[in-house]
Amino acid sequence: MSSVAVIVVTWNSASVLPGFLAALPDGMAGLDWHLVVADNDSADDTVDVLHTLAPDATVVQTGRNAGYAAGVNAALGAAGDYDTALICNPDIRMRQGCAKRLVDSLGAGVGIAVPLLYEEDRTTPHHSLRRESTVLRALGEAVIGNTRAGRFPALSELVTDPAAYQQPTRADWATGALMAISGDCLTACGPWDESFFLYSEETEFCLRARDHGYATQLEPAAEAVHLGGDSQVSPRLWTLLTLNRVRLYRKRHGPLATAAFRTAVLLRETSRAALGRPASRTAAATLVRRGVLKSPPGP
Repeated sequence: MSSVAVIVVTWNSASVLPGFLAALPDGMAGLDWHLVVADNDSADDTVDVLHTLAPDATVVQTGRNAGYAAGVNAALGAAGDYDTALICNPDIRMRQGCAKRLVDSLGAGVGIAVPLLYEEDRTTPHHSLRRESTVLRALGEAVIGNTRAGRFPALSELVTDPAAYQQPTRADWATGALMAISGDCLTACGPWDESFFLYSEETEFCLRARDHGYATQLEPAAEAVHLGGDSQVSPRLWTLLTLNRVRLYRKRHGPLATAAFRTAVLLRETSRAALGRPASRTAAATLVRRGVLKSPPGP
C-alpha cells in the first residue's frame, strides 16, 4: 500500500482546522497516511487544536511566518519516508476516497494530480486549471476579462471549457489548494521555491515539474470543497498575488518579454481600478514602483 505524507501549512488556522481534520479519514480512505503540519507561528489556538484533535500528527513549528513554500518544505523535511505527498490547505474538505483517486492517477508521466474542486457552496465547480502566462494571455484578460477570455486558449490562463473538468485533463498548472505529488517528481524537482512567500509557489513548482517531464493532471473522480480565501477582496493579498505573478514570469523569461508582460498586467489592474476595484488600485500603484520586483514580497 502506498504511504502518503499529508502536508498542511497553517497560520492562524484554528477556525478551519476542525472541519479539515473531521473530513480527513474519509478523504484518505484506503491509504496508509500520516499527517504532518508546519505551523508558521500562529497567534491563535492552531497548535492546541492540532494537539487535541490530531494527537498523532507531526507538528513542526517554524517559529516565524515563513511563508507557504517554506512551510511545505519544513513539513516535507519532517515527514520521514513516503511514496506520495498530499499538499493540502487547511480550508480543504476532501470527499470520500478523494486522496486515493489522486494517488492512483499518478504515474505514466503524471507527477502532480489535482481534484475537481467545488466552491464553498459545495455545488459550484471551481475553474482550477491554468495555462502558462504569456503576454497575449495577459492582454486578453486585461481587455475582455479572464472568464470570457478563458474560452480562447491563446487569450487567457484560465481553463473554462466544461469538458476539461469532466475527464482527466492535463494543464500547465493548477490551483494548489490540494495536490498529490509523486515521490519521484519531488525528488526530481527539489524543494519548493521559498522566494515566493505566498502565491505563485504552486505555479512555479508545476512548471518546474513540467520542465522535468512530469505533467499536472486533473482527476475529476476525486472531489473536494475549497472554502477559499480573501485574495479577491484584500488589497494587500491581491497586490502580493499580482507581483508574484510578474516575478515568476521574469524568472522564466528575458527582460524585454518581462517588460511587456508587466505592462499587460498593469493594464489589467488599472482598467479594473478605473471601475472602482480597490484591490486593483493598490496593485497597480505598487506595480509601477521602481525596484518593486527586485526583492521577494513578504507578509
